Amino acid sequence: MTELCPVYAPFFGAMGCTAAIVFSCFGAAYGTAKSGVGISAMGVMRPEAIMKSVIPVIMAGIIGIYGLVVSVLIADGLKQKMALFTGFVQLGAGLAVGLSGLAAGFAVGIVGDAGVRGSAQQPRLYVGMILILIFAEVLGLYGLIVGLIMNTKANADVVCA
Repeated sequence: MTELCPVYAPFFGAMGCTAAIVFSCFGAAYGTAKSGVGISAMGVMRPEAIMKSVIPVIMAGIIGIYGLVVSVLIADGLKQKMALFTGFVQLGAGLAVGLSGLAAGFAVGIVGDAGVRGSAQQPRLYVGMILILIFAEVLGLYGLIVGLIMNTKANADVVCA
C-alpha cells in the first residue's frame, strides 16, 4: 500500500454506494408515505379520482431508482486495491445522488399530499400539481446526472500496484 492507495480507500467508495441507495430510498419512502396519506384523505371525498392521483407515489418511487443506479455503478467499481482519489470521488457521487434524492422525495411528498387534496376539491389544480411535481422530481435527476459524471471520473490515471 502506498500513500495514494491506502488500505482504507475502498471504505469511502463503499460509503458512497451506501449513501446513494439509503438517502435516495429515504426520500422515496417519505414521498410515497406523505403522498399516500393525501391520496387516502382525498379518496374519501372523490373515490373515482384515486387512480388519477397516484402520480406522486410513482414519481417518489423513481427517486429510489436513481439511487439504485448510482449505487450499482459505484459497487461495480469497488476493488480491494484502489486509489484514495477513486474512493473520495465515489463517496461524492453517492452523496450527490443520495442527498438530492432525499430533497426531491421531501418535495414530492409535500406537493403530492397537498396537491391531491386540493385537486379533489378543485379539479383544475391537477395540471398545476403535475407541473410542480415535475420540478420537484428534477432535483433528484440533477443529482443523478452529477453522480454519473463523477463516477465516470473516479477511475482516473492513478494506478495501485
